[in-house]
Amino acid sequence: MSLDTPSKERGIKRVLRALGPGVTTGAADDDPSGVTTYSVVGAQFGTSFLWSALLTWPLMGCVQMMCARVGMVTGMGLAGAMRQKFPRWVVGLIALALLIANTINIASDLSGMADAAQMLGAGPSRVYVWVFGLGICLLTVWLRYQQIAQVLKWLAVALFAYVITAFLSHPHWPGVLHDAVIPSLPHGQPAWAALVAILGTTISPYLFFWQAGQEIEEEKAKGRRLLVHRRGATSHEIIDRRIDVGVGTFFSNLVMFFIILTTAVTLHKHGILTITTTKEAAQALRPLAGNYAYFLYTIGIVGTGLLAIPTLAGSAAYAFAETFDWTYGLNEKLNSAVSFYLVFIIATLGGVALDFLNVDPIKALYWTAILNGLLAPFLLVALLLVSNDERIMQGQCSSSITRRVVMLATVVMFVAAIAMFLV
Repeated sequence: MSLDTPSKERGIKRVLRALGPGVTTGAADDDPSGVTTYSVVGAQFGTSFLWSALLTWPLMGCVQMMCARVGMVTGMGLAGAMRQKFPRWVVGLIALALLIANTINIASDLSGMADAAQMLGAGPSRVYVWVFGLGICLLTVWLRYQQIAQVLKWLAVALFAYVITAFLSHPHWPGVLHDAVIPSLPHGQPAWAALVAILGTTISPYLFFWQAGQEIEEEKAKGRRLLVHRRGATSHEIIDRRIDVGVGTFFSNLVMFFIILTTAVTLHKHGILTITTTKEAAQALRPLAGNYAYFLYTIGIVGTGLLAIPTLAGSAAYAFAETFDWTYGLNEKLNSAVSFYLVFIIATLGGVALDFLNVDPIKALYWTAILNGLLAPFLLVALLLVSNDERIMQGQCSSSITRRVVMLATVVMFVAAIAMFLV
């Protein structure tokens, strides 16, 4: 049990001091796949899905807090905690499914980033697939990811351009308020698929493993390298993480809301219902940036991609390392965590290889979100079973409210996935 002395800080100082893995995770959630998914939904369905941003914030927040608590209390990542509940082969299958899904997601993100870079006339997109893929591998292996993430989070700030653009586009605010607070059930298979994609890109499986894994990184950074020293968490630490996760997921869903709104009032309103290129997605920012819309869009896409891809590859590496008892951690040197970094490199370069199959980047990004939406509810069931186990959780299980909200998220995601196939 940690014996850290509770801080007397209050207000904004307390909030700023508490920010950490939750903010990084929230920023990584608005990756190129997410930006594209929200853009496609806004262009195709207008403002009819704005309500989903208000729904996904508490769902995502409770899911990520449950994952954070597992890491903080057990002293292990999510896969390591699952090993205490399920046979190794079951956790191994989960890790393999995560690796496959994340590799496809990485391929989609790299494709979107490269396509965005090409918009600036910087050369063929395929060149940038290799530049981004190899660059991310080298930087993450030789530098510490936490240091890199501090810089990359500022690139992701470019996504707030969607917030400004929404106001500059003068939407019909009473109609926006109506669609935001009064849910409308999807009608038809495309609409249900859109809901699955929204849920899959906000409540993403890779974020579950990343959040728990980052808790271990935080503990090791404090000198708690042995498992026995990492077990348990003080109430002060739990509250700090709630603040951190709450802030991170709030801004993640705020950006989601305004991307849908901006594309609805700039693209959908003018009859552009289907986005087939990243250039069309960039057009949504024209009311703010004019001819520089492409530049602003590129900064946002590349920035979030550089933040998200190490998260995707890292979460798969965490899962495999904990399943097979490897030395792991992004603060470890390459020669002491070879297997861990090998999975990271395989996931990233596997994504690079997939990008040479001439897949439409917009469709790939959108369907990646749907894939995550289909996988996530099964992982949520496993997460609930682990987080409700008094033995595994050292008597510090998640609160009843958190458990109920995560159960709701599981049901919602299962219903949406089933409806997508049956409607």
